[in-house]
Amino acid sequence: MTQDTLSTVPAENTYTAEAIQVLGGREAVRRRPGMYIGSTDQRGLHHMVYEIVYNSIDEAMAGYCNRIEVTILPDNAIRVEDNGRGIPVEVHPATNKSALETVMTILHAGAKFGGKTYQVSGGLHGVGASVVNALSSWMQVKVRRNGKVYQQEYRQGVPQGDVAEVGEASDTGTTTTFLAVAEIFGQISIDFNVLAERLREMAYLNKGVEISIRDERKDIEKTFYFEGGITSFVQHLNRDRHLVHKQPIYIYKAVNSTIVEVALQYNDGYAEVTFSFANCINTADGGTHMTGFRSALTRVLNDYAHKSKMLKEDEPNLTGEDVREGLTAVVSVKLSEPQFEGQTKGKLGNIEIKSQVEGVVGEQLTLYLEEHPDDARRIIDKCITVAKAREAARKARDLVIKKSSLEAGTLPGKLAGCTEKEPERVELYLVEGESAGGSAKQGRDRRFQAILPLRGKILNVEKAAADKMVAHEEIRAIVTALGAGFNEEMDLTQLRYHKVILMTDADVDGSHIRTLLLTFFFRHMSELINKGHLFIAQPPLYQIKHNKNSYWAYSEQEKDRVMEQLKDAKKVDIQRYKGLGEMSAEQLWETTMNPETRTLLQVSVEDAANADYIFHVLMGEEVPPRKAFIQSHARSVKNLDI
Repeated sequence: MTQDTLSTVPAENTYTAEAIQVLGGREAVRRRPGMYIGSTDQRGLHHMVYEIVYNSIDEAMAGYCNRIEVTILPDNAIRVEDNGRGIPVEVHPATNKSALETVMTILHAGAKFGGKTYQVSGGLHGVGASVVNALSSWMQVKVRRNGKVYQQEYRQGVPQGDVAEVGEASDTGTTTTFLAVAEIFGQISIDFNVLAERLREMAYLNKGVEISIRDERKDIEKTFYFEGGITSFVQHLNRDRHLVHKQPIYIYKAVNSTIVEVALQYNDGYAEVTFSFANCINTADGGTHMTGFRSALTRVLNDYAHKSKMLKEDEPNLTGEDVREGLTAVVSVKLSEPQFEGQTKGKLGNIEIKSQVEGVVGEQLTLYLEEHPDDARRIIDKCITVAKAREAARKARDLVIKKSSLEAGTLPGKLAGCTEKEPERVELYLVEGESAGGSAKQGRDRRFQAILPLRGKILNVEKAAADKMVAHEEIRAIVTALGAGFNEEMDLTQLRYHKVILMTDADVDGSHIRTLLLTFFFRHMSELINKGHLFIAQPPLYQIKHNKNSYWAYSEQEKDRVMEQLKDAKKVDIQRYKGLGEMSAEQLWETTMNPETRTLLQVSVEDAANADYIFHVLMGEEVPPRKAFIQSHARSVKNLDI
């Protein structure tokens, strides 16, 4: 670039000190809410609720609160009330504002930093309440303290006046009510069931604390109270499963200022269901406490297997996968200075926690196995059986992974690739049936859309051992096409397509195939879901023709709306589409594959415990739980195909 060229750059595009914006706390939160609550969709809304509840949970963990009530109000506002000590209202010496206003309006302000008020807390970052306030169109906080009721109100995070005394109080506690900003979150949609399951988890993790949730929109309510704590949690997760040993193994010990608590139980299934928590916060991405737990579990079971001669000296050790198949476990640690990765606290990073958890689990699990030899033998027997099946599967899996390289000729023969090679720019359609696959290949945009037709229904992995799964041709084709491996070997940096789209018929068989695929991805490629790479295509249910006009309806409600608009028209033709193969290549592109007009549903799992249970019930061996589930949800079925 020449000097003359440089001189023609407009002044407003120059990079000077004046171009640097300095945002205050409230403005920063509102400009980049995802940095603080993860997203601005329904998950972000739910996270707002959790942040306020965490403050009440901190009071419970400190021993000052035994009742928390969450209410969804008719206008989707949220009220959280506890019987803790109440947020202080006295003037804070550093801010010259009330402590209540300081906590609710200033980032990184709270009683959780010094370690004097809370030895253990979930909201260490100190931004929870102030972030929720900044992202609320209005908020009201009432504090019951010192025999008085104090109140302060906010609009868009800004106080509308000083803290005021508004009445007398016979107890203590805090009540926080807020409504999220619609301009930030779009449609305010709170899911009662998702919140209820998360609150259930919190009740399990804090035995003796009553947590209730009420939905005034539908007049429903649930209350959770568990004396058994995480042992009850494991029993809840293992309901309707065949158990290897009747009672969960419970482990508890304090190490310095850290409390380690673990409950585990084996069932005869093929999936691992493990949840980890740090200071009652669900660490969905694991962390050092999970690393310590898994290391201890593998070591102790191997030691016992060799010591009891169930494994001979020359036989290979059980692997981590071998000892975790069919395992249901809850790992909970409570510590004074948690180091979370990100404000949404998905992963625990404290290095010392690994050795603490590993030591506690190693010591107490060894003791349990020695004192319960029958349980120990049943557990080891299961692990050895798994190891034998997995050894057969390992060879096939290694073959699949090797075939997933980018070398020519190694991809599935029926895969129709695309010209673009950058993974973030391309998408793969997994299409039900050869006929629909042919239409999709003809109608697609070959630059960035790849097509993999699937023949028939894939294997139900919920009821299949590992060796059967990797031997299944369609599953091998999927894994090979994606190129990232699966289970513990999965590496998303090798993923060839950053959008994986399930496209099935809009009938019963199509729904079943989609559920089989979702079961496979949930059980064996969950990172694909967790990182937002899995989607479901929405083909239309109806084509409505009037004269030369065509209308596509993707639901019964849309069809009814179109018919209402055409109620006075003559010769209206309605065609019900059940199979993708009924549409031409042009129609499939127009309705389901064109990025400008299509509807894609992103697959996400906010409530992993409930998702695990539903997959087990719908796809597992047991018929009675499935029948009960279908009967209880029959009235909520949409677009029934009969």
